[in-house]
Amino acid sequence: MSAPISIARPYAQAVFELAKESDTFDHWLEGLMFAAAVADDENIASLIADPTVNNERLHTLLIDICESKMPEGGDNFLKLLVQNGRVDSLPGIASQFAELVDAERKTVTAQVVSAQELTDAQRNDLLSALEVRLGRSISLSESVDGSLMGGAIVQAGDLVIDGSAAGKLEKLAGALAR
Repeated sequence: MSAPISIARPYAQAVFELAKESDTFDHWLEGLMFAAAVADDENIASLIADPTVNNERLHTLLIDICESKMPEGGDNFLKLLVQNGRVDSLPGIASQFAELVDAERKTVTAQVVSAQELTDAQRNDLLSALEVRLGRSISLSESVDGSLMGGAIVQAGDLVIDGSAAGKLEKLAGALAR
């Protein structure tokens, strides 16, 4: 289970400051995302939650798995999380860190879920429209969900645009029900 943002934020901020000093945003982002995926694995999550697994054993396990992906200082960071019982916060920390890096770089990652794969023209039009609306550079993370029937759902930070056929039908049904 992921920890609340209020727990993850200070850790993400500390790593952000460290990464900023050494200009290692990308390396830290890769390491944190990998470590978050490890912490989310159900086998590892059960070890994290197991009170009989001591801190040294858990730290050693995490380092054995994550060491090749973590930047300098990653070992100490993971040790700190283990000591403070915050390993389950890694997904939130990685997410918060990514947001801080995006803000620093004046970029936003927009998640696009579409009924079918976007064409190059659609992708370019969407990027242009989002850049104008948000005033930032945009990178797209795309996925396909056939249950949308048509259209797409775009989420960029706090902005959510539901242009899916299913969303429009749901909105219409709600309006008709009133």
